Amino acid sequence: MRILHLSTPTGWRGGEQQVAHLINGLSGEVEKQFLMTPYQSELKKRMEYTVTCICYQRKGSINFSPARLIKKTCEEHKIDIIHAHDSHAHTAAFLAAVLFGNKTDIVLSRRVDFKISGNLFSNWKYNHPKIKSIIAVSEAIKNILLPVIREKEKIKVVYDGIDLSRYDVTVNKQELKAQCNLPSDKRLIGNLSALADHKDYPTFIRTANELLKRHSNIHFVVAGDGPLREEIINSVKAMELEQHITFLGFRKDVPPILKSLDVFLMTSKTEGLGSVLLEAFACGIPVVSTNAGGIPEIVKHNQTGLVAPVGDENALANQVDQLLSNVELRNSLVNNATGFVKHFSIKATALQTKAVYQSLLEK
Repeated sequence: MRILHLSTPTGWRGGEQQVAHLINGLSGEVEKQFLMTPYQSELKKRMEYTVTCICYQRKGSINFSPARLIKKTCEEHKIDIIHAHDSHAHTAAFLAAVLFGNKTDIVLSRRVDFKISGNLFSNWKYNHPKIKSIIAVSEAIKNILLPVIREKEKIKVVYDGIDLSRYDVTVNKQELKAQCNLPSDKRLIGNLSALADHKDYPTFIRTANELLKRHSNIHFVVAGDGPLREEIINSVKAMELEQHITFLGFRKDVPPILKSLDVFLMTSKTEGLGSVLLEAFACGIPVVSTNAGGIPEIVKHNQTGLVAPVGDENALANQVDQLLSNVELRNSLVNNATGFVKHFSIKATALQTKAVYQSLLEK
């Protein structure tokens, strides 16, 4: 089994982390893997010593060179399956088949819970005969796909996996407080997500403002970067909350930051699954989240965490309040979540994905 993974983003977010996890998880499970990605991609920098990388120069939105390169790679390396991990990768694989006659079957991954356009091109792209399977990251994503995909049986749900061993570390919780110039008795509430629109940081900030009216010993931290960084920081200043919310920027030391929190708070308005929530589970940190997208499939209310409606800062603040004040509830949720997350390993995701590949090769 020879697999060509396609990933087009140049940055590093959850989707790229999952591509890396999958490639690592499939090591030893398939004969050979290749990764096609832009020269300047962070994924290439992190994976070039792990997998054979085939790179191209990313240009504007209309760029046929990846499609040509896909066909050439499939022929030279006798690729059995193309796995397209994002929308632009999907388009490139589709164009390789339509414009250049590439005959290799395609598997798509769908990670975002944005609605699919109903235009003719989109319908053609998703229902082309070379699209043999579509892997949805949650049941919520599957439900978004169902109205668009004619052959419903093509849609399979495979949940994200995380490297569970990464979070088995001992952390001095006072170090993060020292970095933020905070006293040792402050309780930390935080989020580790891109500063992007769908993460809905305006609701995070409003929730922080509401909680600060009720508590004097809390502080908020945000680890991540993104296109809305300046806008979000300005809104914090406009609400005069800059003394209460610390922006850490992009950080690679995720486990120590997560383990330093008292509550993980996610306020996304759309989310395919939210693998960072699995990371919080693995770190033993109680979670409060919105019920966006596939989140309720892992943050099960009053079992593995607490959920509230999207955009409702009062409900989110009330849920955080419960965790800050109710030790028994907090411990129960953490115990349930740490047991639950053991089912979301990298290897489990890889084996389920391999089963999808095998089902296509056996037809």
